[in-house]
Order: sequence, then C-alpha cells, then structure tokens
Amino acid sequence: MEKEIEENLDHQSEPIRRTHKSDVLFLIISCILAGLLIKIPQLFGFDADEHDYYTKNAGIILFVGLSAYIFLTKNKINPRQLILSLLVFVLSALYINLLPTGEESDSVLLSYIHLPLMLWCLYGLIFTDYATKNRLKWINYLRYNGDLAILTAVILIAGGILTAVTIGLFSTIDLNIENFYMKNIAIIGLISAPIVATYIVRNFPEMTDKIAPVIAGIFSPLVLITLVIYLIFVILTGKDPYSDRDFLIMFNTMLAGVMAIIVFSVIGTSAKKRNRFNEWTLFMLSFLALIVDLVALSAILYRVGEFGFTPNRTAVLGSNLLIFVHLVLIMIHLFKVVRNEKEIKTVELTVARYLPIYAIWTLLVTFLFPLLFGGK
Repeated sequence: MEKEIEENLDHQSEPIRRTHKSDVLFLIISCILAGLLIKIPQLFGFDADEHDYYTKNAGIILFVGLSAYIFLTKNKINPRQLILSLLVFVLSALYINLLPTGEESDSVLLSYIHLPLMLWCLYGLIFTDYATKNRLKWINYLRYNGDLAILTAVILIAGGILTAVTIGLFSTIDLNIENFYMKNIAIIGLISAPIVATYIVRNFPEMTDKIAPVIAGIFSPLVLITLVIYLIFVILTGKDPYSDRDFLIMFNTMLAGVMAIIVFSVIGTSAKKRNRFNEWTLFMLSFLALIVDLVALSAILYRVGEFGFTPNRTAVLGSNLLIFVHLVLIMIHLFKVVRNEKEIKTVELTVARYLPIYAIWTLLVTFLFPLLFGGK
C-alpha cells in the first residue's frame, strides 16, 4: 500500500501539463488581467479609496490572476468548472465590497482576513481540476504552494533590488519617478509575482523540485531550535498569555507559522530520499507546537470565561481547536514514521485529508460571523 502511495505521489508531482510555447502568452494575459484589476482605483478616479479597495480586493485579484493562468493553460477547459469559479469570484467581490469598512468591526475585519483563505481553497479546486476526493492531487497542490512561496519571495527580492536601482538611476539625472514607478509598475509587479512563480514551477519542475527539500531540510531544524529557546525565555521572563492580550495574539501568530512550516516541511521532506534526522526534527517540532497550542487554547478559554465570546475570541478559539486536532493527527503519524511503522508520505495524506475542514471554517468566518455578531 505504501509503495503504491509513493508511486502515485511521484506521478502527481509532475506538472499538470507539459511546457507549451503559448504558456508565455497566457502568462502575459494573466498578469495584464491582474494588473488592470489592481489599478481600478487609478483608472476610474477614486484614488482616495484605494486603501479600502486593496484591503478588500487584493486577495481576490491575486487568485483571479492565478486562476486565469491555470484555466488558460489547461488542455481542455471544463465549462461548468469555469462558470462555477467565476460565480464564486464575482459573489465574493460583491459581498466583501458591500461590507462596511472593517476598522470598527472585528467580525468584518475577520471576513477580510478569511476571504483570501477561502479563495485559496477555491484555487486549489481549480488547480486540481475539482478533484475533491483525489488526495494525491491535493498533496501536489500543497507541494506547489511551498515552491510558490519560495520562488515568489525570490522574485520579490529581485524586484525590490530592481526598483531601488531604477529609482536611484533616474534620481541622478534629477528625475523623481518614485511616485509614478510605485503606483504604476511596482504594484503590478507585486500582484504578478506569484503568477510568474507559478509559470516557473509548472514549466521548470527540474529546478523547483530541488529547492523545497533543501529549504525544508535547513529551515525546520532552525525553527525547532528557535522555538525551544523562545519557550525557555517565555518561562524565564514570566510572560503570561492569560492576562496579556497582545502576547496571546503573537503566541497564536507564531503557532500558525510553525504549523505552516510543519506542513510544507513534510511535503518537502517526502520529495527526496528518506532522512531520519528530518523525520525526528518534524516530530519534535509537531510535539512542541502541540504544547504551544494547548497553552494558547487554555488562555483563550480563560478569556472567554472571563469576558465572554467576541468575534476575535470565537475565531481564535475555533482556529486553535482545528489546529490542535490536526497537530495530534500529524504527530501520531510522525511518531509511527520515526518508529519505522509508516513512511513520511503517509503524513502527507493526513495533511491533505484535513484541508476540507479548514475550507469549511473559512466559509463560516467569512460569511457567517458578520451576521452572527451583528457586524460588531
């Protein structure tokens, strides 16, 4: 069974389609689409509201651009999938833009935060050809996201250097192009970077497949060491997440980051030959993350008992409960891996099976919370 899983995963790690020369054209079209959408405040003359526009629509525009590229590069477009995807994007845009500004409403602000997460799940459906029951394709999607994050970061760093050099060169001839460049070139480059990274991931897998395992092998031990040192200093300094709200927020932010690192490190580790050190590192990391989650959960429950339910406390409590259950499942399977009872690839299946639960949660927070809490 495990051998069959390994063979299927190796097959699924291949790009959805082979390289075509037309991919460059589709890449340009997708970037132009995303660029036009991000420039709507300037094109239609409501620059004063551009901050609210970006807050509400940046995630939608990003996933529209990415989804457009995926659809354009498919060998055959399924009309039902296309119509359903467009419908979700349009309804999401209408919904989020009809909501009031989130500065004074926690439930609305939570909708702003969770809508991109919901659209990430939709993009996963598009990426996997709506294969809801094919866990292997969803594992491939997670692996793609790890590669995407790394390449997007590299592209943005290169773009930042280019921006600084360009503005600096023009300043030497007494031309101040900073405002024009940032509003018309940098912002389009920013929204296009993940689309360009997707083009590279899909068309040059021989390059990207080597990056993620190396990053996972280096990064996960460093995160483990950092987390151990951090927890020691939390105890020594007497920091209290039960009474310090800001500390609890940072505690939960750290937990979400560690959880993401565990997931993508598992995916990256399984893409190469077995490494016992990495397996033990991931097991210890999941164990420490579980301890952090238990502390955070107890602190949240204490605050709920003391001050009652609010949109933020409810969202954080629900998220931590989901992460807690997921961490327990991952840790159990990693324990079996280090005991040579399972292979690391089976942990990927555990990660993939849990994704629909996260998707349902993002739907609830995005659309139900503003109604449930009356926009508070």
